[in-house]
Amino acid sequence: MSSRFEIRARARKALGGNIFATTWLLVLVAGLIVNAIMGVVSFTYVGPLILTGPLSYGLIKVILKAVREQDSKVELGDLFKGFTEDFVGNFLTGLLVTLFTFLWSLLFVIPGIVKMYSYSMALYIKTDHPEYTAKQCIDESRKMMNGHKMELFLLQLSFIGWMFVGALCLGVGTLWVNAYMQTATACFYEELKNQPVVEG
Repeated sequence: MSSRFEIRARARKALGGNIFATTWLLVLVAGLIVNAIMGVVSFTYVGPLILTGPLSYGLIKVILKAVREQDSKVELGDLFKGFTEDFVGNFLTGLLVTLFTFLWSLLFVIPGIVKMYSYSMALYIKTDHPEYTAKQCIDESRKMMNGHKMELFLLQLSFIGWMFVGALCLGVGTLWVNAYMQTATACFYEELKNQPVVEG
């Protein structure tokens, strides 16, 4: 696996190299759209449960395109592919990840966090393998993240300084940092999927 520094560098390159690059702004807007939709439905119990999977799938699709096809323009329309490409499968994957993480969290906070990272690649896997069921995506994520959960945790933790700086800009700067961190997570997945599975 590449170092955290190398993964962040790859993410910056995928986003266009600077915070005002078109790709970076489009990924930022895609994240804003998802957060806005989830905010609107958050007052209901079923809204977030129904939309989390399809919207997360679409956002991952947008970001992976930026990572994999750096010469291609990111299409915001891809954000809604989760509703047209196996909606039921995307919905179930998001629902089960949320449910399993919540149930583990009932034991203690730490097991919930561990399982959150264990299941974190499920929707990435779904974008590459639309034929997989929700259970297959979750099982593959668990296998893929075996031995790598701490690496992803430390990668995301490495953005805490940028989050602090972004918060000083009336919180607006965190929008750019979120796009950066999400893209770095996608870059992490791109490397991880080519790694041998660690049994255990």
